[in-house]
Amino acid sequence: MKRYLFSFVLLIISCTYTSAQTKPKLTQTIRGVVIDKETQVPIPGVNIVVVNSDPQKGTVTNENGLFRLENVEIGRQALQVSSVGYKTQSFDNIVLVSAKETVMRIELEESVTSLDEVVVKANVPKDQAINKMATISARSFTVDETSRYPGSYGDPARMAANYAGVMSVRDNRNDIVIRGNSSTGLLWRLDGVEIPNPNHFAASGTTGGPITILNNNLLTNSDFLTGAFPAEYGNALAGVFDLKMRTGNNEKREYWLELGYNGLEFGTEGPFSSNNKASYLVAYRYSMVDILDLLGAEVETTKYQDLTVKLNFPTSKGRWTLLGVGGTSYIEMFDSNDKQGDWTFDEWGEDLSNGSQIGAISLTNLQFLTSNTRIQTSVSLQGSEVTTKIDTFDLANQTPFLWAGEKSSEVKASIGSQLNSKLNSKNNLSLGFILDRYYISFADSSISNGIYDIDTDISDQFNLYQLYTQLKHQFTDDIELYLGLHGQFLDLNNTYAIEPRFGFSWDVNEKNTIKLGYGLHAQMQLRAVYFAQSKLTTGEYITTNKNLDFSKSHQIVLGYDHLFSESLRFKFETYYQYLYDIPVKQTLPQYSVLNFGAEYFIERIDSLENKGTGENYGVELTLERFLKNDFYFLITASLYNSTYTGYDKIERNTAFNGQFAFNALAGYEIRVYTNNVITLGLRTSYAGGRPYVPFDVDETLAQKQEVLDWDNAYTLRPSDYFRVNLRVGYKRNRKKFSIEYAMDLQYRTNYTSVYERRIDPTNGKVYNNYEMALYPMALWRIQF
Repeated sequence: MKRYLFSFVLLIISCTYTSAQTKPKLTQTIRGVVIDKETQVPIPGVNIVVVNSDPQKGTVTNENGLFRLENVEIGRQALQVSSVGYKTQSFDNIVLVSAKETVMRIELEESVTSLDEVVVKANVPKDQAINKMATISARSFTVDETSRYPGSYGDPARMAANYAGVMSVRDNRNDIVIRGNSSTGLLWRLDGVEIPNPNHFAASGTTGGPITILNNNLLTNSDFLTGAFPAEYGNALAGVFDLKMRTGNNEKREYWLELGYNGLEFGTEGPFSSNNKASYLVAYRYSMVDILDLLGAEVETTKYQDLTVKLNFPTSKGRWTLLGVGGTSYIEMFDSNDKQGDWTFDEWGEDLSNGSQIGAISLTNLQFLTSNTRIQTSVSLQGSEVTTKIDTFDLANQTPFLWAGEKSSEVKASIGSQLNSKLNSKNNLSLGFILDRYYISFADSSISNGIYDIDTDISDQFNLYQLYTQLKHQFTDDIELYLGLHGQFLDLNNTYAIEPRFGFSWDVNEKNTIKLGYGLHAQMQLRAVYFAQSKLTTGEYITTNKNLDFSKSHQIVLGYDHLFSESLRFKFETYYQYLYDIPVKQTLPQYSVLNFGAEYFIERIDSLENKGTGENYGVELTLERFLKNDFYFLITASLYNSTYTGYDKIERNTAFNGQFAFNALAGYEIRVYTNNVITLGLRTSYAGGRPYVPFDVDETLAQKQEVLDWDNAYTLRPSDYFRVNLRVGYKRNRKKFSIEYAMDLQYRTNYTSVYERRIDPTNGKVYNNYEMALYPMALWRIQF
């Protein structure tokens, strides 16, 4: 660890020394558009001022809501935006670099009580979701936070693990547990369109992976919701990532090159021509291990690459947007290439290969019907495929033999539309629909007692229909009420769900806010679950899960926010969730799908029935200082309980019931020689060990295959988990380019993180595979 730190400090010192002479202050341009938050219509005549500029620098939006501020000093700046009849807002910590213009999309909220300007405290929007319908258990986050927070690696999911109520499943993946719910209950959306699991090396049915496909260089401010979310979000039980991708610069071509944890990346953006405002945004990444392999280095086969594209075409009454995201990954872990002492087990080994591919493309049209009404319609095609092969061998027969294999694919064609109307200054209505057409193909099998058991072998297609409506009413500027209704119908088995939603927010005064939310949420089962097969005594197979109903969850949340100052906030939330119609199994009464996501692979369990339940309840505390005077911190505490009942109606811990989690992070920025910045960040995490199902050693030896001790399901738990992250970075700005260096060190004490448990069926020996104690990550980025 000392060697990594020493080398990086030397790099920073050398870079600083080369720029030690005093340089003139560099400047950059801030430009963008100001729109009405509800109608999305541009607002002319808005006053925009650079806070603390001397002499004061400001401008006014033109008839199209556009503004431009030139020669603004680089670094962190703040804007105050005001207009008669709208709430005045401040936008802090806008990061200006020398090589890239800052293009903003500012949304102002109309005042409902007066035509006079109403001042909103600078950091209040930080606690509020971008989605105007979200009243509780929701917050927006910035791209800057995904890079600035230690241990985030530019990944929104890893960054969210710092928030109250959120825990990571394991360090080498970014699956997250929200309030004790399975990670499979998370919904991913990008620019309003649902997308498949956006991660490399993703297992079938999961929502996470080791490396994100999402590129934080392309994202803009987005929302993260953890419960009782609005009616426009359906088919999810745990939470929502509602991500937004920025549009490319429509006036100037810009480029960047990055080398780091996520690989080698090249990106570009700019206008198609100087004659119109159409723009493009493109980024491509290639794995570092693959590059080393091409250079002749002997490395483990770990390959991945991804491509993201966004094309934006404004029209006189709206815009067309084409969005594409895709990635492919492949890994091999072959014991047959190693010496016996390095095999998975003492006397036999495994050769594992896994490949995954995901892709999504959407075409979206936004049309303004009137000044107060707009409709947005999207057509998308998305798909994912996972292939896995596991061969085994032993000392007696070292030729690998196929033990298990899988090839699963899902393709979804989707069309969705949402109508939004600002009825008046107090009432906003939206309604919409989503139609998903699934094309699935599942095939997987494994050897049991010398015979291949076929878990799934099916190709099929079916539809999921979703309808929703929602209304937000503002009694005053301080009191608002939200009502919503969501409905789903699955024609695979003619099941349906009706889901009411409710939210209430009251700003008691400038410093205190009380919130309340409720939602009934439903989620269809993972597609592979419907087609799990049961083997009859005749040797034939039948599907026994096809008629499963939706899993459902009642969620109620009470919250309180207090602003100590413009930059210091305290937040309290308490919640209760009751889950029901959960699939369980009569012949394995301890089993429940609520524990999906605890392992890499989603089991294909047959003969399930909707007779299980679950409970999650807890308290969440957040103390947050937003970045001010170069310093910030975030401290969160979560105390919770997560249980379930199987077919036997006995209450047990879920696999995610760690019971507590504490996170603390802080950072400081040091301005060096006018145009350069040193960044420092420290994060600590302490969480309870999560329960697991132990092995039944006697039965494993008797059957010569892994057998779990279900009689003691989730009664054991590992030691509590403790981790420290340190991040050191340095940013250099020059007139035509900017360079960033960063090193992120992750340290786990006493090898407390077990990422895999295995048992050798030949001798009953249990192996705990630990994640690395010290894990360094480096990044280098140039923008020009």
